[in-house]
Amino acid sequence: VIVVINIPISIMGSVLALWLTHQTINIMTLAGLALAVGILVDEATVSIENVHTHLAHGQKLAQAALDATSETAVPRLLAMLCILAMFTPTFFMAGAAKAMFIPLSLAVGFTMVTSYLLSSTLVPILSIWFLRGHKKTINNSSFAKFQARYAGLAQRVVRLRWLVLAVYLVSAGLVIVFFGQRLGQEIFPRVDTGQLQLRLRASTGTQVEGTQATALQALDIIKNEVGPTNVQMSLGFVGVHASSYPINLIYLWNGGSEEGVLQVQLTPGSHIRIEELKERLRKKFTEQMPDVNFSFEPADILSRVMSLGSATPIEVTVSGPNLSVNREFAEKLKERLQKIPSLRDVQFGQALDYPTVDVTVNRERAGLMGVKMSEVSRSLVAATSSSRFVVPNYWADPNSGVAYQVQVQVPQAKMNSLEDAKNLPVSFRDGQSILLRNLASVSAGTTVGQYERYNMQRMITVTANLAELDLGNVSKQVAQAVQDLGAPPPKVTVAVRGQIVPMQQMLDGLKTGLLLAVAVIFLLLTANFQSLKLSLVVVSTIPAVIAGVVLTLWLTGTTINIQSFIGAIMAVGVAVANAILLVTFAERNRMSGAAADAAWRWLRPAGQAP
Repeated sequence: VIVVINIPISIMGSVLALWLTHQTINIMTLAGLALAVGILVDEATVSIENVHTHLAHGQKLAQAALDATSETAVPRLLAMLCILAMFTPTFFMAGAAKAMFIPLSLAVGFTMVTSYLLSSTLVPILSIWFLRGHKKTINNSSFAKFQARYAGLAQRVVRLRWLVLAVYLVSAGLVIVFFGQRLGQEIFPRVDTGQLQLRLRASTGTQVEGTQATALQALDIIKNEVGPTNVQMSLGFVGVHASSYPINLIYLWNGGSEEGVLQVQLTPGSHIRIEELKERLRKKFTEQMPDVNFSFEPADILSRVMSLGSATPIEVTVSGPNLSVNREFAEKLKERLQKIPSLRDVQFGQALDYPTVDVTVNRERAGLMGVKMSEVSRSLVAATSSSRFVVPNYWADPNSGVAYQVQVQVPQAKMNSLEDAKNLPVSFRDGQSILLRNLASVSAGTTVGQYERYNMQRMITVTANLAELDLGNVSKQVAQAVQDLGAPPPKVTVAVRGQIVPMQQMLDGLKTGLLLAVAVIFLLLTANFQSLKLSLVVVSTIPAVIAGVVLTLWLTGTTINIQSFIGAIMAVGVAVANAILLVTFAERNRMSGAAADAAWRWLRPAGQAP
């Protein structure tokens, strides 16, 4: 009951501290509070167990509570500080990962500080209230017998301590090295949310109606593959948003009328695995729609944020001042990446051969006929888009006073061929008109569909999805592929982006922070014990924890990601905290005259002399 009472009060204190520091209650702060519950139980349990030990030695209840709390105050404080130090790696993260896990660390820290204060004040008081009429522990109880058997086994192990130490260090090192290299690496573990997002790209220059038909065909393929009853909801976006559309293009980017995005939500309980579904759909699309490029994009919000603007986890950019040189090298890069078995949907992120109509005005003839270039441009703008972008005209309703925009635009259905463009009338001389074919040559051509720049340099991106392997192993293969191509042309820069960069920044920050945290813990222990040997004894538990974490992740097929790394940090902190309590009491017994090989037996049955 005392332990249970300590938990909600500690959480309330942490919530108050979060409010005072202007933190919000979100999923990460709640996760931090949940993560700290185990430590809250540990803090109160240590205090209560030590009270029981003093009661078993015949002390009065109030004196036992006071002495027990005084004995554990310093080691519990040191243990709390060590666990807090283990969360310093979160402050070495960068970008979205840092913004997400700083609240978690603060929640854990505030909760532990509150728990320490309560276990040093409220828990002893509650112990006096609840332990009145306490009876001594019976020596022949089952737990007492288990303690005796464990003590005998541990005593025999202590006699072989040097052999045990050597075996422990070697086995822990082998587990970390052997299985650690076989662990995958990701930012977040993959979660099957039952959502599917697909970007399709028809032949470059396809009109919206054609792209719409392609999107509907792709949706029918998806429904036939999963079953019509397993599609709960679907959304489709085709072409480029109109200028009057109230949503900015930054929220949903389409490069042109030939692009479309499909979002599909499967029915809960359909038991369809998204990754397996993607592999089946890729085969279906290739067979039934060979002229259309497809690319699956992250559907959940976390993957979108961690991609830092990239539509896929893997993105390689080729940038430089000369676009033709960039494209030539990007073609080689794309061909090389397509040979990596674990990559899917390898394609260019931009349309590089967008169809155009090239109009070359004969300026001499136009001058002789009195046609101005502005008139030619005005006719072409009305034929290809709308006059609203160059000549804003408004008509005010005389009845309501509301202004309406008036624009001139040739219907798209009237502009289907080069002949239609050649027959476009151009105004000149008192409202007269002349056909464009008499002033200019009109021919078909191609150009880049959209220009993307990074640091003011044009770039071409090669995007890809991954399958079968984790992001860490795939990033190594991508880096090797880029290296195999050799040095890029002069002034051409190749950069790997997507989720690879934030993943590397995250892991580097966590590793650096973890090493610093271990160093801080060692300094705290040395200052407390005034002994390097005792500090090394406490820190010696860390290899076992890391080896256990690595082995468990490997056995369960779990990758190294933010969540598993935070869990490992928590496990190291708890192990160090437990070791601090054991070493503190063992050293106290040794200073009282106990032999070094028996000083660790600080939990004594009732009536036994210290």
